[in-house]
Amino acid sequence: MIKIIILGGGNVAHHLARVFKNSTKVSLIQIFNRSLNSIKDLEKHVEITNNYRKLKNADIYIISVSDSAIEKVSSKMDIGNALVVHTSGSTSLNILKNHKRTGVFYPLQTFSKDRNIDFAEIPICIETSNNEDLKLLELVAESISKSIYKIDSKQRKQLHIAAVFVNNFVNHLYAIGDDICKERNIQTDILHPLIKETAKKIESMNAFNAQTGPAKRGDSSIIKKHISNLNKNQQEIYKLLSNSIVDKYGNKL
Repeated sequence: MIKIIILGGGNVAHHLARVFKNSTKVSLIQIFNRSLNSIKDLEKHVEITNNYRKLKNADIYIISVSDSAIEKVSSKMDIGNALVVHTSGSTSLNILKNHKRTGVFYPLQTFSKDRNIDFAEIPICIETSNNEDLKLLELVAESISKSIYKIDSKQRKQLHIAAVFVNNFVNHLYAIGDDICKERNIQTDILHPLIKETAKKIESMNAFNAQTGPAKRGDSSIIKKHISNLNKNQQEIYKLLSNSIVDKYGNKL
């Protein structure tokens, strides 16, 4: 059985710990984090530590910390010839250069500790510095997910940008929609069916063909009315997105 140690106490680390402890193909033997309080809830399932010198021997060490902390954590690890990987979408494989065997294990999903997620549906993007380790990391990915993608650092960086657009930016637009409703005493859950249908549509048709709305139609009168009812910040975002849609579909306002 493949022995794994996770270094980190954030959202991704917690979700990986939960799914690995239920796997029959890998063994999660330890979790490291600088603050033990952040991983205290996992202590009943696996040994925890905040001491680099007490790291156990494992086949794979998964660094699941903020991008800015990866290099620092990596530099403090003295783990011999084991495989060391990180879980970042936007950080190159080369940041782990102080280790001989390196890789990336990037689950493409948004994570919150209090949300249960079916890992079987999450795409896992993997990369390693040699082919033998790619096979090993593929076995680990297959133990928790049905979707495995071999993606290099350049591709992953672009994928992460795409993910920011479809997740982080879209979620911010949800928040703006909520604000607009709240300011007019409208219940925000009235938008939920629309949000769900918008997401479902791109499972059966591409995003280009799924686009609707006044900017797609080139309806300048509706757009002007909308803009007049928004605050300055909302107006700038509305104009920027509307102009982008108009440019994409070739409709003049």
